Amino acid sequence: MKRSTQGGITLRTADASDARRLLALIQANLAEGHLLPRTLDELTVHAGRFVVAVRARRIIGCAELAPLSAQVAEVRSLAVDASARGGRVGVAIVDELRRRARREGFEKLCAFTHAPAYFIHMGFSIVPHLWLAEKVFTDCVKCPQFRQCGQYAMVVPLDVAFNADRGYGLPAPTFAAMAAARPA
Repeated sequence: MKRSTQGGITLRTADASDARRLLALIQANLAEGHLLPRTLDELTVHAGRFVVAVRARRIIGCAELAPLSAQVAEVRSLAVDASARGGRVGVAIVDELRRRARREGFEKLCAFTHAPAYFIHMGFSIVPHLWLAEKVFTDCVKCPQFRQCGQYAMVVPLDVAFNADRGYGLPAPTFAAMAAARPA
C-alpha cells in the first residue's frame, strides 16, 4: 500500500528490510525521552505493522499499528525525524493507522503519550489507564517505569463518523443533515 500526501511524502507499509532504519529513527526519539526502546529483532518481526513516511527515498517518520485485542489497537512507536517535524508527518501517519484499524475491524485506537495535546487535536481523549486494560496488563506491568511513567492513556473510537478513506476530518452527521436525508 502506498499513499501520497502533501510535501512529496509517501506513506507505505514497512517491510523487514526497513527494520534498521526504523530502529535508528526510534532510537533518535528515544534519546529525547519520547519513546520506549525497541529491539532490531522485534522491529524486523513486526515491520509489516508499521506505516512509514518517505521523502526522497528516506524514512522520515514511522508508527506501528499494534493489536492489543480484537477490539483495540495501539499507535506504537510514533516517531518523526527532527528535520521533518511541524510538517504534519505524524498526523498523516496516525491518520493512515486509523484508516487501517477501522478497515481491520478494531473498535478503538489508543496511544500512550507524554504529549496528549498532539493526539487531542486528532479526536483522541484522555482516559484512565485501566480503561485500556489490554495495554496495562500486557505491556505496562513489564515496564521498569510502571506506575511512574507519566504517560497519558488516549483513545479514539473508530465509529461511523470516521471515514476509512478520507480520515478523521469528517464531522459527525448533524440532526439537520440526518433529517434532510430521510425520505418524506
